[in-house]
Order: sequence, then structure tokens, then C-alpha cells
Amino acid sequence: MKGGRKMDVTNIVRTALQEMIVPELNSIKEENAEIKTSLGLINKRLDDVNSHLVDQSRRIDETNKRIDETNNRIDNVRAELTAKIDATNNRIDETNNRIDEVRAELTGRIDETNNRIDNVKAELTDKMDEVRTELTARIDATNNRIDQLTFQVGKIAQEMERIKREESVTSDILTRLRTLEQKTANL
Repeated sequence: MKGGRKMDVTNIVRTALQEMIVPELNSIKEENAEIKTSLGLINKRLDDVNSHLVDQSRRIDETNKRIDETNNRIDNVRAELTAKIDATNNRIDETNNRIDEVRAELTGRIDETNNRIDNVKAELTDKMDEVRTELTARIDATNNRIDQLTFQVGKIAQEMERIKREESVTSDILTRLRTLEQKTANL
């Protein structure tokens, strides 16, 4: 019985284990199958993502290459423009130097002209003063002559007045003499 009982216990334990563990194992197998399916989907998704990442990486590399080319072109344009700006600045500096030279030359010529104008002005002022002095002297001399003539005309007018009075007196005397002559001739 020992051998039969041992079998029974083994069978009971096996049955109990099968009843408890087998459904659990089946459940685990189902979950495992679902996990495998999910894992397969996840692996496919990861492969898709990896493929997408590889594609994106390639596109990023292409974009980086294009950016590098653009940066090189920008650097070349910058260098070219810097050279042109430097050349333009040099030309501006040369032009400014020429302007400064012309300004200095013209300022010198203007100063010279102003000096000449000042000299001419001084000469003209001196000559005008001389002419003014001469003309004033001549006007004064003419005024003196006019004053003398006026005085002489006044004297002549007085003399003429006196002569007129004397003529009137003489005429009166003559008239009286004639009257007396006539009266004496009638007597």
C-alpha cells in the first residue's frame, strides 16, 4: 500500500498542482503569448521608429550639409563684402583727404583774397578820405568865394541903393533947378 498510496499522493499532488498551476501556467502562457505578440508589435514599431530615425538622421545630415554649404557661402560673401567695404572705406578716406587738401587750398586762397580785399578796402578808404578832405577843402573854398561874392553883391546892392537915392536926390535937385530956371526965366 505503500507503493499504492505513494502513487495516490503523487496523483493527488499532481492533480492539485495541475488544477492550481496548469490554469496559472495556461494563463501565463496566454499572457506570454500576448506579451510575445505585443513584443513583436513593439519590435516592429521600434524597427519602424529606427527606420524613421535613420531616415531623419539622413535628412538631418543632408540639412547639416546644406547648412554647412550655406555657412560657407555666407562666409565667402562676408569676406567678399568685407573686402569691398574695406576698399570703399579706403576710397572714402582718399576722398576725405582730397577734400581736406582742397579745403586747405581754398581756405588759403580765400584768406589771400580776403587780405587783398582788406588791402584794397584800406587803399580805397585812404583814397576816399583824401578825396573827402580835398573835396571838403574845395567846398570850403567855394563857400568862402560864395560868401565873398555874396558880401560883394551885398555891397554892390548897397552901393546901387545909395546911387539910386543919390540919383533920386540928383533928379529932385535937377527938377528943382529946372523949376527955378523956369521961374527965373519968367521973371
